[in-house]
Amino acid sequence: MKKILHKTEATVARLLLHALKTLPPAAASTLGGMTARFIGPRLPVSRIANTNLKLALPYLNARARKRIVRECWENLGRTIGEFPHIAALPHNSPSGPGWRVEGAEHLETARQSGKPVIFFSGHIGNWELMPPVVARHGLPFASFYRAASNEGVNSLIHDLRRNAMGQDVPMFPKGSKGARSALRYLGQGGHLGVLGDQKMNDGIEASLFGRPAMTASAAAVFALRHQALIITGHVYREGPARLVLQVDAPIHPLARGDRQADVLALTQKLNNRLQEWIEKRPGLWLWLHRRWDKSLYRKP
Repeated sequence: MKKILHKTEATVARLLLHALKTLPPAAASTLGGMTARFIGPRLPVSRIANTNLKLALPYLNARARKRIVRECWENLGRTIGEFPHIAALPHNSPSGPGWRVEGAEHLETARQSGKPVIFFSGHIGNWELMPPVVARHGLPFASFYRAASNEGVNSLIHDLRRNAMGQDVPMFPKGSKGARSALRYLGQGGHLGVLGDQKMNDGIEASLFGRPAMTASAAAVFALRHQALIITGHVYREGPARLVLQVDAPIHPLARGDRQADVLALTQKLNNRLQEWIEKRPGLWLWLHRRWDKSLYRKP
Protein backbone atom coordinates (compact mmCIF):
# COMPACT_ATOMS: atom_id res chain seq x y z
CA MET A 1 0.00 0.00 0.00
CA LYS A 2 2.81 2.39 0.89
CA LYS A 3 4.56 1.65 -2.41
CA ILE A 4 1.38 2.40 -4.36
CA LEU A 5 0.86 5.64 -2.41
CA HIS A 6 4.43 6.80 -3.06
CA LYS A 7 4.12 6.00 -6.75
CA THR A 8 0.87 7.99 -6.92
CA GLU A 9 2.43 10.95 -5.10
CA ALA A 10 5.44 10.95 -7.44
CA THR A 11 3.17 10.80 -10.50
CA VAL A 12 1.04 13.70 -9.24
CA ALA A 13 4.18 15.75 -8.46
CA ARG A 14 5.60 15.06 -11.92
CA LEU A 15 2.33 16.05 -13.61
CA LEU A 16 2.07 19.20 -11.50
CA LEU A 17 5.60 20.31 -12.36
CA HIS A 18 5.02 19.51 -16.02
CA ALA A 19 1.86 21.63 -15.97
CA LEU A 20 3.75 24.51 -14.34
CA LYS A 21 6.50 24.22 -16.96
CA THR A 22 3.98 24.60 -19.78
CA LEU A 23 2.96 27.99 -18.37
CA PRO A 24 5.02 31.14 -18.91
CA PRO A 25 7.38 31.64 -15.91
CA ALA A 26 5.52 34.68 -14.55
CA ALA A 27 2.18 32.88 -14.79
CA ALA A 28 3.55 29.76 -13.07
CA SER A 29 4.99 31.94 -10.30
CA THR A 30 1.73 33.84 -9.83
CA LEU A 31 -0.40 30.70 -9.88
CA GLY A 32 1.83 29.00 -7.30
CA GLY A 33 1.87 32.09 -5.13
CA MET A 34 -1.90 32.66 -5.22
CA THR A 35 -2.67 29.01 -4.49
CA ALA A 36 -0.27 28.77 -1.54
CA ARG A 37 -1.36 32.16 -0.17
CA PHE A 38 -4.98 30.97 -0.13
CA ILE A 39 -4.46 27.44 1.24
CA GLY A 40 -1.35 27.74 3.41
CA PRO A 41 -2.58 30.07 6.17
CA ARG A 42 -5.47 27.68 6.81
CA LEU A 43 -3.16 24.73 7.52
CA PRO A 44 -2.18 23.84 11.13
CA VAL A 45 1.52 24.39 10.39
CA SER A 46 0.82 28.12 10.10
CA ARG A 47 0.47 28.20 13.89
CA ILE A 48 4.19 27.42 14.04
CA ALA A 49 4.88 30.40 11.77
CA ASN A 50 2.78 32.65 14.01
CA THR A 51 4.64 31.45 17.11
CA ASN A 52 7.99 32.00 15.39
CA LEU A 53 6.99 35.56 14.57
CA LYS A 54 5.99 36.19 18.20
CA LEU A 55 9.39 34.89 19.33
CA ALA A 56 11.52 36.66 16.72
CA LEU A 57 9.60 39.91 16.16
CA PRO A 58 7.57 40.50 19.35
CA TYR A 59 6.77 44.08 18.40
CA LEU A 60 4.45 42.93 15.61
CA ASN A 61 0.72 42.86 16.25
CA ALA A 62 -1.57 40.02 15.19
CA ARG A 63 -2.51 41.72 11.93
CA ALA A 64 1.12 42.17 10.91
CA ARG A 65 1.93 38.54 11.78
CA LYS A 66 -1.01 37.34 9.71
CA ARG A 67 0.20 39.38 6.73
CA ILE A 68 3.73 37.94 6.98
CA VAL A 69 2.42 34.38 7.23
CA ARG A 70 0.46 34.96 4.02
CA GLU A 71 3.56 36.40 2.36
CA CYS A 72 5.61 33.42 3.55
CA TRP A 73 3.18 31.01 1.90
CA GLU A 74 3.03 33.10 -1.25
CA ASN A 75 6.82 33.06 -1.52
CA LEU A 76 6.87 29.28 -1.06
CA GLY A 77 4.21 28.84 -3.74
CA ARG A 78 6.08 31.12 -6.13
CA THR A 79 9.30 29.19 -5.49
CA ILE A 80 7.54 25.94 -6.44
CA GLY A 81 5.97 27.53 -9.51
CA GLU A 82 9.32 28.89 -10.66
CA PHE A 83 11.28 25.70 -9.95
CA PRO A 84 10.84 24.08 -13.41
CA HIS A 85 11.72 27.40 -15.09
CA ILE A 86 14.94 28.22 -13.23
CA ALA A 87 17.24 26.77 -15.90
CA ALA A 88 15.70 28.92 -18.65
CA LEU A 89 15.31 32.28 -16.87
CA PRO A 90 17.28 34.96 -18.75
CA HIS A 91 20.16 36.91 -17.22
CA ASN A 92 19.78 40.69 -16.89
CA SER A 93 16.51 40.88 -18.81
CA PRO A 94 15.27 44.49 -19.02
CA SER A 95 11.85 43.50 -17.64
CA GLY A 96 9.72 40.48 -16.88
CA PRO A 97 11.08 37.11 -15.72
CA GLY A 98 14.83 36.80 -15.27
CA TRP A 99 17.62 37.18 -12.75
CA ARG A 100 20.50 39.44 -11.93
CA VAL A 101 23.28 39.50 -9.36
CA GLU A 102 24.19 42.23 -6.91
CA GLY A 103 27.79 41.83 -5.78
CA ALA A 104 28.96 39.66 -8.69
CA GLU A 105 32.46 41.01 -8.09
CA HIS A 106 32.60 38.98 -4.87
CA LEU A 107 32.05 35.79 -6.84
CA GLU A 108 34.89 36.74 -9.16
CA THR A 109 37.15 37.44 -6.17
CA ALA A 110 36.35 34.01 -4.76
CA ARG A 111 36.95 32.30 -8.10
CA GLN A 112 40.32 33.96 -8.57
CA SER A 113 41.42 33.07 -5.03
CA GLY A 114 41.71 29.42 -5.98
CA LYS A 115 40.47 28.48 -2.50
CA PRO A 116 37.57 26.19 -1.71
CA VAL A 117 34.43 28.24 -1.11
CA ILE A 118 31.46 27.64 1.18
CA PHE A 119 28.27 29.41 0.10
CA PHE A 120 25.97 30.13 3.03
CA SER A 121 22.33 31.06 2.64
CA GLY A 122 18.88 30.28 3.99
CA HIS A 123 15.37 29.50 2.81
CA ILE A 124 14.76 33.08 1.69
CA GLY A 125 13.18 34.18 -1.59
CA ASN A 126 13.76 31.54 -4.25
CA TRP A 127 16.71 29.72 -2.71
CA GLU A 128 16.80 27.33 -5.69
CA LEU A 129 18.27 30.12 -7.84
CA MET A 130 21.58 30.37 -6.00
CA PRO A 131 23.27 27.12 -7.17
CA PRO A 132 22.77 27.60 -10.94
CA VAL A 133 23.67 31.30 -10.85
CA VAL A 134 26.86 30.71 -8.88
CA ALA A 135 27.74 27.85 -11.25
CA ARG A 136 27.49 30.22 -14.20
CA HIS A 137 30.12 32.35 -12.47
CA GLY A 138 32.53 29.42 -12.51
CA LEU A 139 31.91 28.17 -8.96
CA PRO A 140 29.62 25.13 -9.11
CA PHE A 141 29.05 23.81 -5.62
CA ALA A 142 27.89 20.60 -4.01
CA SER A 143 25.22 20.82 -1.35
CA PHE A 144 23.53 18.99 1.49
CA TYR A 145 20.01 17.69 1.12
CA ARG A 146 17.36 16.09 3.27
CA ALA A 147 15.99 13.21 1.24
CA ALA A 148 12.24 13.17 0.65
CA SER A 149 10.55 10.10 2.12
CA ASN A 150 9.19 9.39 -1.35
CA GLU A 151 12.04 8.12 -3.55
CA GLY A 152 10.25 9.15 -6.75
CA VAL A 153 9.73 12.72 -5.54
CA ASN A 154 13.32 12.83 -4.33
CA SER A 155 14.57 11.78 -7.77
CA LEU A 156 12.39 14.41 -9.43
CA ILE A 157 13.84 17.18 -7.25
CA HIS A 158 17.39 16.00 -7.96
CA ASP A 159 16.71 16.01 -11.71
CA LEU A 160 15.36 19.56 -11.62
CA ARG A 161 18.34 20.82 -9.64
CA ARG A 162 20.82 19.04 -11.92
CA ASN A 163 19.10 20.52 -14.97
CA ALA A 164 19.20 24.02 -13.49
CA MET A 165 22.92 23.69 -12.69
CA GLY A 166 23.69 22.47 -16.18
CA GLN A 167 26.15 19.95 -14.75
CA ASP A 168 26.33 17.10 -12.30
CA VAL A 169 27.69 17.94 -8.85
CA PRO A 170 27.56 15.86 -5.66
CA MET A 171 24.67 16.15 -3.24
CA PHE A 172 25.47 14.97 0.27
CA PRO A 173 22.79 13.57 2.59
CA LYS A 174 22.45 15.35 5.91
CA GLY A 175 24.13 13.45 8.73
CA SER A 176 27.57 12.29 9.74
CA LYS A 177 28.21 10.24 6.60
CA GLY A 178 27.31 13.15 4.33
CA ALA A 179 29.43 15.52 6.43
CA ARG A 180 32.50 13.31 6.05
CA SER A 181 32.00 13.12 2.28
CA ALA A 182 31.54 16.90 2.07
CA LEU A 183 34.70 17.48 4.08
CA ARG A 184 36.68 15.30 1.68
CA TYR A 185 35.16 17.15 -1.26
CA LEU A 186 36.30 20.50 0.15
CA GLY A 187 39.75 19.09 0.82
CA GLN A 188 39.99 18.21 -2.87
CA GLY A 189 39.28 21.83 -3.84
CA GLY A 190 35.52 21.56 -4.36
CA HIS A 191 32.96 24.11 -3.26
CA LEU A 192 30.02 23.56 -0.92
CA GLY A 193 26.62 25.17 -0.36
CA VAL A 194 24.92 25.28 3.05
CA LEU A 195 21.39 26.39 3.93
CA GLY A 196 21.97 27.08 7.60
CA ASP A 197 18.68 28.49 8.87
CA GLN A 198 16.93 25.39 10.20
CA LYS A 199 17.20 23.86 13.66
CA MET A 200 19.96 21.27 14.03
CA ASN A 201 19.57 19.33 17.26
CA ASP A 202 23.11 17.98 17.12
CA GLY A 203 24.57 21.38 16.23
CA ILE A 204 25.80 24.08 18.59
CA GLU A 205 23.89 26.69 20.54
CA ALA A 206 24.13 30.12 18.96
CA SER A 207 21.77 33.08 19.13
CA LEU A 208 19.09 34.03 16.60
CA PHE A 209 16.82 36.99 17.28
CA GLY A 210 18.21 37.07 20.80
CA ARG A 211 17.16 33.51 21.60
CA PRO A 212 19.27 30.35 21.95
CA ALA A 213 19.02 28.36 18.72
CA MET A 214 20.60 25.01 17.95
CA THR A 215 22.50 25.72 14.76
CA ALA A 216 24.44 23.65 12.25
CA SER A 217 28.16 24.37 12.67
CA ALA A 218 29.28 22.64 9.45
CA ALA A 219 30.00 25.85 7.54
CA ALA A 220 32.26 27.17 10.31
CA VAL A 221 33.97 23.84 11.01
CA PHE A 222 34.69 23.14 7.35
CA ALA A 223 35.86 26.68 6.60
CA LEU A 224 38.28 26.76 9.51
CA ARG A 225 39.66 23.31 8.75
CA HIS A 226 40.36 24.03 5.06
CA GLN A 227 40.88 27.81 5.17
CA ALA A 228 37.92 28.11 2.84
CA LEU A 229 36.27 31.41 2.00
CA ILE A 230 32.67 31.85 3.09
CA ILE A 231 30.37 33.69 0.71
CA THR A 232 26.99 34.65 2.12
CA GLY A 233 24.09 35.56 -0.10
CA HIS A 234 20.34 35.38 -0.49
CA VAL A 235 17.68 35.78 -3.14
CA TYR A 236 14.93 38.37 -3.12
CA ARG A 237 12.11 39.17 -5.53
CA GLU A 238 11.49 42.12 -7.83
CA GLY A 239 8.42 40.57 -9.48
CA PRO A 240 6.93 37.27 -10.67
CA ALA A 241 9.90 35.02 -11.59
CA ARG A 242 12.09 38.14 -11.50
CA LEU A 243 14.83 37.41 -8.97
CA VAL A 244 17.95 38.98 -7.54
CA LEU A 245 20.85 37.14 -5.94
CA GLN A 246 22.51 39.50 -3.48
CA VAL A 247 26.08 38.40 -2.74
CA ASP A 248 28.07 39.72 0.22
CA ALA A 249 31.82 40.23 0.50
CA PRO A 250 33.77 37.05 1.33
CA ILE A 251 34.43 36.14 4.94
CA HIS A 252 38.00 35.02 5.61
CA PRO A 253 37.82 32.72 8.66
CA LEU A 254 40.67 33.11 11.11
CA ALA A 255 41.63 30.39 13.56
CA ARG A 256 42.81 31.91 16.84
CA GLY A 257 43.76 28.70 18.62
CA ASP A 258 40.59 27.88 20.55
CA ARG A 259 38.73 25.71 18.07
CA GLN A 260 35.43 25.64 19.96
CA ALA A 261 35.40 29.41 20.41
CA ASP A 262 36.36 29.97 16.77
CA VAL A 263 33.54 27.75 15.52
CA LEU A 264 30.98 29.44 17.78
CA ALA A 265 32.11 32.95 16.80
CA LEU A 266 31.90 32.17 13.08
CA THR A 267 28.56 30.38 13.42
CA GLN A 268 27.18 33.37 15.32
CA LYS A 269 28.42 35.70 12.59
CA LEU A 270 26.48 33.68 10.03
CA ASN A 271 23.34 33.69 12.21
CA ASN A 272 23.65 37.47 12.51
CA ARG A 273 23.83 37.78 8.73
CA LEU A 274 20.78 35.57 8.37
CA GLN A 275 18.86 37.68 10.89
CA GLU A 276 19.67 40.85 8.95
CA TRP A 277 18.19 39.38 5.78
CA ILE A 278 15.03 38.21 7.54
CA GLU A 279 14.46 41.52 9.32
CA LYS A 280 14.75 43.37 6.01
CA ARG A 281 12.22 41.15 4.16
CA PRO A 282 10.40 38.97 6.72
CA GLY A 283 7.78 37.77 4.25
CA LEU A 284 10.42 35.99 2.17
CA TRP A 285 11.66 33.65 4.93
CA LEU A 286 10.26 30.18 5.49
CA TRP A 287 8.76 30.61 8.98
CA LEU A 288 7.16 27.14 9.02
CA HIS A 289 9.80 25.19 10.99
CA ARG A 290 10.23 24.99 14.76
CA ARG A 291 13.46 26.99 14.89
CA TRP A 292 13.81 27.35 18.67
CA ASP A 293 13.42 25.03 21.66
CA LYS A 294 10.40 22.75 21.34
CA SER A 295 9.05 23.86 24.72
CA LEU A 296 8.26 27.27 23.18
CA TYR A 297 5.73 25.66 20.83
CA ARG A 298 3.62 23.89 23.41
CA LYS A 299 0.05 25.03 23.71
CA PRO A 300 -0.63 26.95 26.93
